[in-house]
Amino acid sequence: MKLRKEILNLAIPNIISNISVPLISSVDTILMGELSALHIGAVGLGSMIFNFIYWNLGFLRMGTTGMTAQAYGKKDTEALVHTLCRALLVALMMSGFMLLLQHNLAKLSFHLMNVSEAQNGLIADYFYIRMLAAPATLTLIALMGWFFGMQNALYPLVLTLVINGTNIACSYVLVVYYQWGIEGVAWGTVCAQYAGLICGLCLLHFKYRKLWLHFSKKALFKAKAFLSFLTINRDIFLRTFCLTVAFAFFYSQSAAEGALILAVNTILMHFLNWMSFGVDGFAYAAESMVGKYKGANHLKACKQSVRISMLMGMGLALVYSVTYAIAGPSIVHIFTEDPLIFDSTMPYLWWMVLLPIAGSPCYIWDGVFVGLTAVKAMRNSMAIALIIYLACYYGLRLVWPQTQYLTDCLWASLICFLAARGGIMSIYYQKKGIAL
Repeated sequence: MKLRKEILNLAIPNIISNISVPLISSVDTILMGELSALHIGAVGLGSMIFNFIYWNLGFLRMGTTGMTAQAYGKKDTEALVHTLCRALLVALMMSGFMLLLQHNLAKLSFHLMNVSEAQNGLIADYFYIRMLAAPATLTLIALMGWFFGMQNALYPLVLTLVINGTNIACSYVLVVYYQWGIEGVAWGTVCAQYAGLICGLCLLHFKYRKLWLHFSKKALFKAKAFLSFLTINRDIFLRTFCLTVAFAFFYSQSAAEGALILAVNTILMHFLNWMSFGVDGFAYAAESMVGKYKGANHLKACKQSVRISMLMGMGLALVYSVTYAIAGPSIVHIFTEDPLIFDSTMPYLWWMVLLPIAGSPCYIWDGVFVGLTAVKAMRNSMAIALIIYLACYYGLRLVWPQTQYLTDCLWASLICFLAARGGIMSIYYQKKGIAL
């Protein structure tokens, strides 16, 4: 009973926080839906480019959470402080590289995403404005990961609500009242990230300022500890790179078939986003709980945390499936009033009903493996699943090469990818348990 309460105390703020995250892209899509399918596709591709970049740097959160949670369980105050400092240092270095190389990143991204001539200008405007938020975004990623490891789900909730509230308000005003179009939603994101950064630094100072008494510059750059931090984050980076390749491939294939299919799949992807961010509430709780109990060497509690997180996460996945089955058309109507886009989306809603049940286990296992810092197993399972995903897609396209079957092939392959990840990670855990 105690473990259930602990998990819920961590998961509920995470769920509220995570569910508010897709509001950013959802509101952006809704605002662009008032303009054209071209604008919907442009903001979808633009968001995916930054998802690709930031997901690949997601090790700043996941690695920081796992290492911090284990240090928290061991009551190692020095490790807590220096893990945060290493994460912030890497975040600032990576954001500097992004700003320095932004023109190269833009050219490469536009090429890989099959950006059309008609969309190039829109996406370029969006890209260069949003790039200004890189230092704030990466710092926040590291900071939130540290808060999670400290068993503090409240501060990430506060930060997410501040960021998303600011983003929605600024984007709405800039697009609706000032008619800035796609530039308006980009500037809304920039303003929101820096508002969140200021809030996050204030929260850090308010509660954790005494921890800085344990800071040591010499310990910060201690070779063995820093190498361990970088090694863990390297494997998480490789794992996340495979994930972003999968989603970038999805958007790229959609874009190659035209604005209508891209608009349809951009809208449908929001169903996956809402589901993943909700279920990730239990994944984040698992990261914190599993890491804490492994660090404290409480193996029984660690195993129970894994089991309870999985059961609760799958219960929420079932709720998503039922909701999508009942309210799917109404959800699509939120994103567009265009009858052509709406009618083109309807045949694929049944994939959205299947998606939560097939796809949720991999998200929860991610949280468990992060808490265990089982990063090599995460990396390997993702790589295998990516191969399965691509093989599934190209196999289906050989059987159904017609354009009208493209979206079915994409969603069938993506669901196989998610299910494969979950299945492979289950096998890893059954074989080695928390000794991963």
